[in-house]
Amino acid sequence: MRKDYEIFFKHIKPQSKVLDIGCGEGEFLEILKNVYSCHAYGIDIESERVASALSKGLSVVQGDADKELQFFPAKEVAPEAFDYAILANTLQAMKHPKETLEQARRVSKKTLVSIPNFGFYANRLQLLLKGKMPVTKQLSYEWYETPNIHFSTLTDFIVLVKKVGYNIDYSYYITDSGVPRRFSPSTPHMANLFGRTGVFVLS
Repeated sequence: MRKDYEIFFKHIKPQSKVLDIGCGEGEFLEILKNVYSCHAYGIDIESERVASALSKGLSVVQGDADKELQFFPAKEVAPEAFDYAILANTLQAMKHPKETLEQARRVSKKTLVSIPNFGFYANRLQLLLKGKMPVTKQLSYEWYETPNIHFSTLTDFIVLVKKVGYNIDYSYYITDSGVPRRFSPSTPHMANLFGRTGVFVLS
C-alpha cells in the first residue's frame, strides 16, 4: 500500500463519509469501503478510470474537480456533510490548486492531502548538477509530458494552506526509503530537504 494511504488511514474513522478528489480507478476508495465501511465517493476527470472504479462497485462520477466541486453543498448546510476530502497526489495536477483547496475546505470537515515535494534534495541536485528538470521515482515524467502542472515545496504548501484558512493538525514527510516522519509546520526545513512526499491533515 502507498505510504500516504497508510498515513491517511490513521486519521480516518470507520463508517465516515469520504470524498476522494481525483480518485483514479478507486484503489483508495475500495479499501475505505470494504475495510473501513466508509461511505466513500469519488470524482475523476478521466472516463476510463471512472469506468474501472464503477466496475468495482464504487460510487464515482466523472467530472473536472476544478469546476464541479463548487456544486457540492457546503458542510454548514448539508445534513450529512463529508467528514473527509482526500487529495492524494493530485493537487499538483489541478489547474487551480488554491481554489480546489478552498472548495475541499467548504464541503468537508477535514482535508487529507499528499503532494510530491519539489524541494526534495534529489530534485535540487539534478537541477544544480545537470541543469535539467528532475526525473525521479516521485516525479517520473519528462517536463514535456508530465501531468503535473504546479510544482511546490512543502514550505510553499504550508504557506498556501494557511492562506486558504486551514489549520494543520498533522504534518508528515516520507523519506526516499519510504519512512514516514512527523514534523512541525513551523520548522519545515529538514522535511523540505529530505521528504520526497508531504502528507497533511487539515481542518
